[in-house]
Amino acid sequence: MEKKTIWDLERAGLDTYRQSPKLPIVVVLDNIRSLNNIGAIFRTCDAFRVDHVCLCGITATPPSPEIHKTALGAEESVNWKYYDNTLAALDDLKKAGYKIAVLEQVKGSISLPDMKFSPDEKVAIVAGNEVEGVAQDVVNAADICVEIPQEGTKHSLNVSVSTGLILWESFILLR
Repeated sequence: MEKKTIWDLERAGLDTYRQSPKLPIVVVLDNIRSLNNIGAIFRTCDAFRVDHVCLCGITATPPSPEIHKTALGAEESVNWKYYDNTLAALDDLKKAGYKIAVLEQVKGSISLPDMKFSPDEKVAIVAGNEVEGVAQDVVNAADICVEIPQEGTKHSLNVSVSTGLILWESFILLR
């Protein structure tokens, strides 16, 4: 088998991508510390045509060489908005008709394989701080909490990896 070239992939240019329809998915980053994680999440959001990203609290914003290093330009293709407070972002999203899905290990959470969204739903996926996870007040504001099943010795996955997993599942359900 021969590897595909960049031309074989037939990807849209930046202007075409910006004008293309997006999925009704918003990613909300609740106090993400690592600029590399932020960049990786932007890149994943580009891949799955996420509508936009809400960068909240201490989460850094573009332009940033550190974000660009892992985003590889996706910080320019994916729309984003900064909020001082994650709850303010969720309030705006709820008013706009989004269902709030927090990615967190909580009692009563839904396992990722059991997550169900209908194609007409608008979904905001909240991912949290690398050490503390999603803040409790943000968890309290959720419509659902989603947990990724794991069987290893560690208690969690990297935030960019877990965001990628839930975005893939959401992409399949909502496209």
